[in-house]
Order: sequence, then structure tokens, then C-alpha cells
Amino acid sequence: FLHGMLLIGCFPGSLSMQIPLPPHFSHSMLPLARAHGKSFAHRSDLRQAKRIVVKLGSAVVTRGDECGLALGRLASIVEQVAMLQNQGREMMIVTSGAVAFGKQRLRHEILLSQSVRQALHSGQNQLKDMSLPVLEARACAAAGQSGLMALYEAMFTQYSTCTAQILVTNLDFHDDQKRRNLKSTLHELLRMNIVPIINTNDAVVPPPEPNSDLQGVNVISIKDNDSLAARLAVEMRADLLIALSDVEGLYDSPPGSDDAKLLDTFYPGDQHSITYGTKSRVGIGGMEAKVKAALWALQGGTSVVIANGTHPKVTGHVITDIVEGKKVGTFFSEVKPAGPTVEQQTEMARSAGRTLASLEPEQRSDIICALADLLTERKDQILSANKKDMEHAVSTGRLSPAMLKRLSLSSSKLNSLSIGLRQIAVSSQDSVGRVLRKTRVANNLELEQITVPIGVLLVIFESRPDCLPQVSALAIASGNALLLKGGKEAANTNRILHELAQEALSIHGVKDAIQLVSTREEVEDLCRLEKMIDLIIPRGSSQLVRDIQRAAKGIPVLGHSEGICHVYVDHEASVDKAIKIIRDSKCDYPAACNAMETLLVHRELLRTPLFDQIIDMLRTEHVKIHAGPKFASYLTFSPSEVKSLRTEYGDLECCIEVVDSMQEAVDHIHKYGSSHTDVIVTENEDTAEQFLQQLDSACVFWNASSRFADGYRFGLGAEVGISTARIHARGPVGLEGLLTTKWVLRGEGHTAADFSEQGSMTYLHENLPVARVLPGRRTTS
Repeated sequence: FLHGMLLIGCFPGSLSMQIPLPPHFSHSMLPLARAHGKSFAHRSDLRQAKRIVVKLGSAVVTRGDECGLALGRLASIVEQVAMLQNQGREMMIVTSGAVAFGKQRLRHEILLSQSVRQALHSGQNQLKDMSLPVLEARACAAAGQSGLMALYEAMFTQYSTCTAQILVTNLDFHDDQKRRNLKSTLHELLRMNIVPIINTNDAVVPPPEPNSDLQGVNVISIKDNDSLAARLAVEMRADLLIALSDVEGLYDSPPGSDDAKLLDTFYPGDQHSITYGTKSRVGIGGMEAKVKAALWALQGGTSVVIANGTHPKVTGHVITDIVEGKKVGTFFSEVKPAGPTVEQQTEMARSAGRTLASLEPEQRSDIICALADLLTERKDQILSANKKDMEHAVSTGRLSPAMLKRLSLSSSKLNSLSIGLRQIAVSSQDSVGRVLRKTRVANNLELEQITVPIGVLLVIFESRPDCLPQVSALAIASGNALLLKGGKEAANTNRILHELAQEALSIHGVKDAIQLVSTREEVEDLCRLEKMIDLIIPRGSSQLVRDIQRAAKGIPVLGHSEGICHVYVDHEASVDKAIKIIRDSKCDYPAACNAMETLLVHRELLRTPLFDQIIDMLRTEHVKIHAGPKFASYLTFSPSEVKSLRTEYGDLECCIEVVDSMQEAVDHIHKYGSSHTDVIVTENEDTAEQFLQQLDSACVFWNASSRFADGYRFGLGAEVGISTARIHARGPVGLEGLLTTKWVLRGEGHTAADFSEQGSMTYLHENLPVARVLPGRRTTS
């Protein structure tokens, strides 16, 4: 490179090409990825990164024994870089590994040479006494660089991606002509869609100059690959520098200590808030050097993320995850948000939530009643905010009619919300601290099982701002802290409703117990806060629920992925009841999860007046009908045959299928349903009872609309959602579903040894009458 030449490799076995560098090349002729000068302010902006430098530390490239390369990690990294390159991004790699690769190669050669000499002169019995000399790093680099590059070349060839090798030293940046040559070469390679692989020329690199490191945008000593990557990123006006090593990122205290927390975002003014740990197991650049290099690059207009590249099973596709804006490693940003981070919000909520749980039941009830009053007193303010959201949603045209209906608030909706909240306030009087079981384990040793809050709830909801006060009231009543993530389409309405919730909480000093996430947090990132959040409750489309269930790592998710609800009309059904129930189940609110999606009809009802009236009613209500396979076989001219019997339409559409008996209806529902809500319409009590007992769904109704599957209609005041899970809460989940239990044991110096064979005590296990426990108080029998 120092002679103005470089080596390009496209395919194994191809001829090496030597291309003269054009020193006169003007990089003003090259189109830049974006107007450079300012780094990205938010993680989500990283998706826009066009030119990206990936720095691979020694710990990433080398094996744990520091001798040889980590081929599995390298293969994953190459795949990610090639994928981003094929998306049209300009990728550059700054790599370590030549010394480790050369060390492996030279050790092998020395061992082989020594073993031959020992065998010739001393016999095989002395081979075990051989010792390897200490290998000089420059010699290892000289022996390993060609092999390292050949490996990269072979791996990238699998993705039809060409690579080029460039070796540099500090002098190549300090000499203006060489620096211009380097930039010109890199620009030309990127223009030809080639991935440059850059490394320090460790075979000849001089020791770093003392006190010359990181003295400004134009002065940086290339003493390791961290500083090289930073200098290169700024010189090339890269949008993003991803620095991978064997550390997760920056911590607010020494990594490995009990209180250490990974910093998601780091701001230049926060340097006093971090503590540097030990250096990496290999390499010469510690975390302090990485941070200095990162801040230098940030000052030059390049965004930086420091992340762990050594644990692909933990970090996933770390490079592509970072480019997609996911919360991986530490993101360096010059823009500090005005409010707290989501992690800080969660900590604030947990702390205030514990105080909330310790309040008297009457105090929690007061808060809920205050919120109910505010919903009606500030009605005009709420509706004004909602009007802004509605107008924006209509103008953008992004929401379906069903979603627009969910988004809309009205005076009647607010009045209904207020009534529901007062129901919750009443039920909250006997929720937290209720004794479920009391046992005298032995004399003067009493055990109680009492209800307690779950902890911190994360509720993610779409388009339904009325969900916010409902869930807030349930969280208050159950003593839970609450983190809310609403859809952007309801941002104005959610903001005012959250302010009212915090105003109500303030009357007893627990304002922070409910937090609204208004930062640019992705749902997937929130689902990764497994050490901070105890339960996730999605409220929205089946797709939202499925996405959250997939994204949640170690956090339980309460909800249902689909609402495929059935109404079975038995041959002994009442005409009037059947018509009313079907109309209400399908047409009252077709977007609801408890709306009917499949109508099952007993075969004997075909070609009867009842069946004709059902069809006429559905057509009058503009319901599009799809025929199930069996129903279609009875018809000469049938509606469009259903594509799947497991379809949730969420609109004025439904499937009609024919069954021969109640038992066949039950079997059909078990096969195609989602265990949400299913209905039988019949006048035969025995048939109905068999249906109710045999059907394994969260809600099973006889002669009642599926739309009754709702917390408010069940008298729960409201619900956080409907669960089809088998563990914990099931069906509409109200106050009770947000409680768990703990065991409280009161003794007088008892030990387990007292009850051993040699002990003096015996177990009694007597059930005692229970009385409600108030926080901080003991019960009396």
C-alpha cells in the first residue's frame, strides 16, 4: 500500500490485480451517503446508515486460547456484512487477527520442526520435554496476514462479494499525500461495490507516539484498531462505526459488580458516570481507549455503537440488529433526551409501585375515584386531543375503519369509562393483602398465604386510548407499577389521559407508579427488559400479540394471539334467540376479539326457515359469507369457499360451516378455534350442559352473545385483556388476574431441626379461619 498499490481478491484462484492509485482523484466527485457533519441522534435513525465501518477486535476474531481464529463467529460476521452490502450499503471492515493466526501457524511449524529434530537426535521419549519459544508479535503478524485475508476472501466469495486488503500504519495518516491516496482508494473500492478489509500493518508498525493520542478531530494516533477505525470512519465520512469486542458495552459501574448496569445510550457529557473495567483478554485497546476513539469519531460526525461480538447465541445477528436500530450494546449520541430513559422510567415505576402497594385499600380506591372524576371533568380537553389524533389518522389514511373506530372517543365512552373505574374502586377494597389460607403449622408457628401485586406491568396497546385509564385503574387497585406503550396514532389522547392518571396518583404521593413510554423505543426492545418487567400484556391485533410473544425473552406474556370465536346453532335452537345472538356476536363490533368468526349450523337446519332467516339477516347487515368445505358441498351455487377454517376476519365477514351434531361442533372448535369464546344456541338443556362441560375454551356461553366476553360486562370493572393461557389468569383478566401470592410465616425461634426425629416438636397443619390482611398489619383469628 505504501507504494500506492493494493491487492483485490474476488474469487479463489483468480489472478491478483495491481491497480495504481489515482492521487489526483477528487473525492468531491463521489456522491456521499448523506450530508455529513452530524451523527444520528437516535438508534432508530441507524436504519438510514449508508456507509458503515465494522471494527472487529482481537477477542472477536480469535479463539479463546488466543491461537487461531474463531471461524464460527467470523462466518456469522461475514454473512451479516455481505447481507448489508447486498442491500446497497457501503461496508468497510477494520480487523484484528493477523497476530493470532500467525501465532497458530508459526507454533505449528516450530512444533513440527522440533519434533523432527528431537526424533533424529534423542528419540521419541523426549518429545514431551519440548518447549515453544516466545513468538514475537511482528513475526506472527507477517506470517498470519496473508492467511487471514485468504480466509475473508473465501468466506465473502460464498456471497458473491469481492474484498480488497489494505494495510496501514500511523504514518499513512500523518502524511497528507498518503492520506489522500488512502481515501481515494477506499472511495474507488466502495464505488465498485467491493468490501475493503483494513488492518494495521503489525509487521512493521512502530510503537505509538506518547501523548499524541486523541488531541482533536485532525490528530489521532493509530496505536490500535480502535483508533484506526475511528480515524478511518471520520476520514471516509462514515455514517456508523460498529466496534465489536468481548464486552457488552459501557456500564455505570465496574462490569461484573452487582450493581453494574449496561448503558443503552452514552452522551459525551456523561464521562464522569462510567467506570472502566479491565482490558480485553487479548488486544492492546482497553475500554477506555474504545470510548476515547468513539467520542473522537462522534465529534467527527460518525455515530458509534460498542457491542459484544463474541456471543452470537446471546447477541443474535449483532451487526444487522444494530443497523436495524435494536437495543444492542451502547449507542453514542450527542443528543440527550429531555426526559428519563425507559430504564429509568421502569425503576421509577417500581419504586413508586411498592409505595402504592403499601397504601391502605381506601387510599387506592380514592385514587381510582379521582381518576374517574377527572375523565368527566376534563372531558372537553380529552376530546379535543382525540380530535387531533382522529384528524391526523384520517388525513394519512393509514388506519382501517375498524382501527379508526377504536381510536375514537366520545362523551358516552368517557361516561362508561368513569362508571367502570368506580366498579374497580369498590373491588379494590379487598384485593391486596387478602389472606387466602391460614395454617397453624405447629404451636406458635402460623403460616399465611396472602395476595400481593405482580410487580411491574408493561401494557402495549394499539389505537385504543380508552385502554389507558382502564388498565391504570386496574394497576392502581392491584398495587402494580405500570409501564404503558401506546400507538403513535393516539399520541395526543394518551398524553392527556396519562397526565390525568398521574394527577390522581399524586393525591397520595405515588405519581411515578404509572409511566407512559413516549420515547422512540421499539416494542422489541421493551420486551428485552426481563430484569425490570414482570409481565407483558398486549392489547391489540393478533399480529401484535404474536410479535410480542416472539420478542419477549424471559418475560411472561398474558393474552391471546387470535380470537377465532364460534357460534353453534343446534337443531333445537330458538329462531328468535339464534337471530339475535348471531347478529350481536358478528355485527355489534366486528373488530373485537370476541366477535363471531365462524357460524356452525346443525345439518338438519339446512333449507329450513331458520337458516333462511339467518342468511337474510347477515346479508342485510352486509356480512360477507364464506362457505366451509362441508357447507359448500350441499350447495349448487355457493359463496366463495373459505381458504382456512382458522381465520379471524375482524370485519363484517364470517365463515359458515355445517356439522352433524353437537359433538362434531365441539370437535370442530377444538381443532380450528383459539380457545377464546364459543357459544351454543339451543333449547335442550342436556345438550347445552354437555357443550359447556366438554368445550375447552376460556369462555363458553349458552344462549348468549359472544360479545359478553368482556371484563366490564363480567362486572370486573374493566380488563387488561383476555387470556387464553392455561396458567394463571384465563378469560377476561381483571383485578384478580393482576395479583399473585406470597407466604408469610410467623414463629418464635422455631427451626426445622425441632421437627426432626430427635427434635421436640411435631407438625399440626391445622387450617385456621382467615381474615383480611391490611399492609403492615397482623391478622387476628
